[in-house]
Amino acid sequence: MRIGLTGRPASTEQLVEQAKAAEKDGFSSVWYDSTVLGDPLAAMAVAGRETASIELGTAILQTYPCHPLLQANRAAAVAEAMGRPGFTLGIGPSHEPLVSGMYGLPYDRPGRNTEEYVRILTGLLRGEKVTYESEDWTTRGARVRTARPVPVLLAALGPRLLRVAGELADGVVLFMASARAVETHIAPRLHAAASAAGRPAPRIVAQLPIAVHDDLDEARAATAKTAAVYESLPNYRRIMDIGGAGSPADAAVLGDEAGVTRRLRALLDAGATDIQAFVVPVGEDRRRSRQRTMDLLSSLTG
Repeated sequence: MRIGLTGRPASTEQLVEQAKAAEKDGFSSVWYDSTVLGDPLAAMAVAGRETASIELGTAILQTYPCHPLLQANRAAAVAEAMGRPGFTLGIGPSHEPLVSGMYGLPYDRPGRNTEEYVRILTGLLRGEKVTYESEDWTTRGARVRTARPVPVLLAALGPRLLRVAGELADGVVLFMASARAVETHIAPRLHAAASAAGRPAPRIVAQLPIAVHDDLDEARAATAKTAAVYESLPNYRRIMDIGGAGSPADAAVLGDEAGVTRRLRALLDAGATDIQAFVVPVGEDRRRSRQRTMDLLSSLTG
């Protein structure tokens, strides 16, 4: 299995050490969201120089507050600074409460806004000279110097963005999408769009809360506490409904070693290409709980 980890370091040193440890333990990737260290890119570039082959990805960087030309330049700079292949740029439109509530930006047409953004960004990262003028984003005669390819994954859960991801990006990075949601909703739309555009089979990176624990009720309670904020966000609520999950605890991968292994294999059978583990500690001994989950995931990598 290709299994990656969700990274939540508190310092650049910690991010580097987490990446080195994940590589040593056989994990395929580590993923960082836009809140890590205020912006994870500088620390990721450092970690890329301190590791040999592990993929370092963003899941995700927000599109709205960063022009696609600037985003492409930032991504190209990280890829160059790492000095090796292995940087993947995951982007997404985020959510209305953050975009409008914190940044004060309109969020009335996220589908259109994101499609325009991805068209500009992916063209620039392919080394093309891009002139594009539309409703939300414009760039004129822009070009980005890219030392090496930077794959782009899109946080896509609905039909329009799944089409955009298949046509233009290298795949999707998901959250709260169960095996049923991947099999019946994500994979068919994504693969159909990629095939129609003559593009390679896309990646499907499925991020879910994961905990290896014998007491399922206790694991569900810990997941509910950790992931409660996601239940109120419409994008995640819709994908949980599609996947038959009434709550984040229903979507999460919980149980003993055998049960968690079965559910991870079910995700891959449904069409996921990669697992991104959001490890949830359970019980009083959080360190021991986390280590138990990490031990299983490490044993399944490869």
